[in-house]
Amino acid sequence: MPRIDQYIITHSMKQVSFINLRSKLPFLLLALMLTFSAAVYAQDEAAEESVEDTSGADIAAGEALFKANCAACHRLDRKSVGPELRGVGQKFDRDWLYKWIQNSQALVRAGDPLAVRLFEEHNRMIMTPFPGLSETDIDNILAYTDQPKAEPQAAATDAAAAASGAGGGAQGGVSNTILLGALALIFLLLVIMLFLVYNTLRRIAVAKGIHVEEEKEKRTPIWKAFIQNQFLVIVTSIVLLFAASYFAFGYLMQIGVDQGYQPVQPIHYSHKIHAGDNGIDCNFCHSGARQGKTAGIPSLNVCMNCHMSISEVSEETATAEYSKEFYDGEIAKLYEAVGWDPNEMAYTKDPKPVKRVRIHNLPDFAYFNHAQHVAVGGVACQTCHGEVEQMEVMEQHATLTMGWCIDCHRETNVALGTNEYYAKIHEELSKKYGVETLTVAEMGGMECAKCHY
Repeated sequence: MPRIDQYIITHSMKQVSFINLRSKLPFLLLALMLTFSAAVYAQDEAAEESVEDTSGADIAAGEALFKANCAACHRLDRKSVGPELRGVGQKFDRDWLYKWIQNSQALVRAGDPLAVRLFEEHNRMIMTPFPGLSETDIDNILAYTDQPKAEPQAAATDAAAAASGAGGGAQGGVSNTILLGALALIFLLLVIMLFLVYNTLRRIAVAKGIHVEEEKEKRTPIWKAFIQNQFLVIVTSIVLLFAASYFAFGYLMQIGVDQGYQPVQPIHYSHKIHAGDNGIDCNFCHSGARQGKTAGIPSLNVCMNCHMSISEVSEETATAEYSKEFYDGEIAKLYEAVGWDPNEMAYTKDPKPVKRVRIHNLPDFAYFNHAQHVAVGGVACQTCHGEVEQMEVMEQHATLTMGWCIDCHRETNVALGTNEYYAKIHEELSKKYGVETLTVAEMGGMECAKCHY
């Protein structure tokens, strides 16, 4: 019969060997992760080296030159005013391209067959000469245009996930599973420990003959005590009645007030990009604000003044919320609505109506004239519409209630610096009120018939 101490020593040795094996597992997993990361890094380095330009041209400088000189008429992958230029450096002789880019019409007049053919194929459209571009500059531009087309970001992400297989995604999933499993195990151990402590304390109490009896005191329920106190009932009823009236009145006064209204439009339009980043004046699109009662929604022909040649946005325009693909898709919706074919650079389809959602809408009994405020009063658009140049999605900034308009008339002085319309009446009213400047209210802006008729 084996001795007890021998059994303990043997059992302890088994436990130690198991613990040593378990302690080595994190090091094995760490070594595996480092090996996988090194392999992925080496693969990425090889991929980057495979796409490096070996001609010695500066692709970044070529991109800057392309945007400064060529982008007004050419796109890389789509026909614009001129043909698409992706891979153009591989289609023609390099010495011939130097002459064509620097002065294409000189080749046409000299009777060069290729130059004449291209001139005729593109409707005899004269290409702008660039004599200031050196051969090095042209090499840089061609190096940029010869770059392979980048895959869309979403497709590249999906491809990377599919190629990695059980690599990055599986590794992240395994890590999360291990973490959740460890937390669940710790929670289970805590529950077991609390249960054991409770049983232990209970056994000790029973062994020592300790018995705790809960004392129960009969108390009157709080709801019954409240009902029996008539003073509290009357006071509470009055408070609830006033509170209900206050909230009911506040709710009814909000009916028809659409401050913060931000509907989704059929074609997304970013005021931040147009009025903010590009500095387009509000009146360029809303020309009616200076001449009529309403500012008006600009027609799609106004949009096409610029977007006839702007079919996509730059990568710098994209944000975390709105990607480049999103903006390009909205421009495609504009083309579909007006029937424009960006490849043929012509209107080839029937136009379709665009049902835009109106944001600012005054009641029919309220009269408001944009021209009177913008042209005569010199009120800035931001006074009523907020910082439009910072809005990605247009919304109603002000309440546009009667009280809001009255407060503006009471506080706003009439600008007379370049305003001859109010000069005479201002002089007479200044004498009447004994002031140097007059508010809109003091000049009749509070009369009911001014806004209601």
